[in-house]
Amino acid sequence: MKICVVGAGAIGGLMAAKLALAGNDVTVIDQGVHLEAIRKNGLKLIWEDGGEHIAKVKAAGSTAEAGPQDLVILAVKAHFLDQIAKQSESLMAPDTIIMTVQNGLPWWYFHKHGGEHDGKRLKSLDPTGILTKHIDASRIVGCVVYPAAAVTEPGVIHHVEGDRFPLGELDGSESARVQKLHDLLVDAGFRSRILDDIRSEIWLKAWGNLSFNPISALTHATLVDICQFAETRELAADMMREAQDIAQALGISFRHTIEKRISGAEGVGAHKTSMLQDVEAGRSLETEALIGSILEMGEMTGKPSPAIKAIYACVKLLNKVMLLEGGGVAVTKAA
Repeated sequence: MKICVVGAGAIGGLMAAKLALAGNDVTVIDQGVHLEAIRKNGLKLIWEDGGEHIAKVKAAGSTAEAGPQDLVILAVKAHFLDQIAKQSESLMAPDTIIMTVQNGLPWWYFHKHGGEHDGKRLKSLDPTGILTKHIDASRIVGCVVYPAAAVTEPGVIHHVEGDRFPLGELDGSESARVQKLHDLLVDAGFRSRILDDIRSEIWLKAWGNLSFNPISALTHATLVDICQFAETRELAADMMREAQDIAQALGISFRHTIEKRISGAEGVGAHKTSMLQDVEAGRSLETEALIGSILEMGEMTGKPSPAIKAIYACVKLLNKVMLLEGGGVAVTKAA
């Protein structure tokens, strides 16, 4: 299968490497020293058991260079999607499938949703309508990412834990193309299953992203530290309760309790969330996808969310300060 992974960061790089190692024709699109390292040395994947693999992938700096694909995996952070959207047409063939693997809620959430909000555009995620205009939502298959990984140096992806990528059509159908993607992921060594309600799974993952990511960004604590510190564990639970009220108002059911979701995060151990990694590296934060979009849905459904709103304000200001100062924030040992 001819596959293009747009954004070869932690998750995009992990998927690209495994799919290439399984024999697929994989192109990655990225920039800077990371792209140059991949071009020179291939994409190196270090698995959690210490095994090292070099995946031979094509490395491109633009969508035009990559050309039409069978599958496009959009793996850039949500706030960079608008930069890709205008260029995405060059990746499209008549039957090209688009798989989205962003954290948080997706901009296409209400496409084929049904009910009173069907087709509604989330302004927090697509404020200008660029994504809606340039990315054909009928091509999209939803995907939820559970593995944890990190880019440890240019061209090198370190897998931390996890291998699950559940999938689903936006209308809940079990189509031939979603079965094809399921088989593709399984053949590459991942676990996957086809869901008839991908949005409920997105919310289940968003529960953790909504709470643990911003709390870690503000405190510089790992998952296990957040969960084992009474006050932040309670704060995470409060945020998750507010989000659950919003989701249930939109017809979402949760198959886990809040306590089970927190315990699952605790079990991951001393892992730095993606938002904390971004804070330390001085990268812009996924504030709207992880938090702002849920606040927007809270307003739509009339559900108050004071804990989420307070954390959102703090993280948004942190992001502004980082961008103005042109640097990240990291905890270092005192002299």
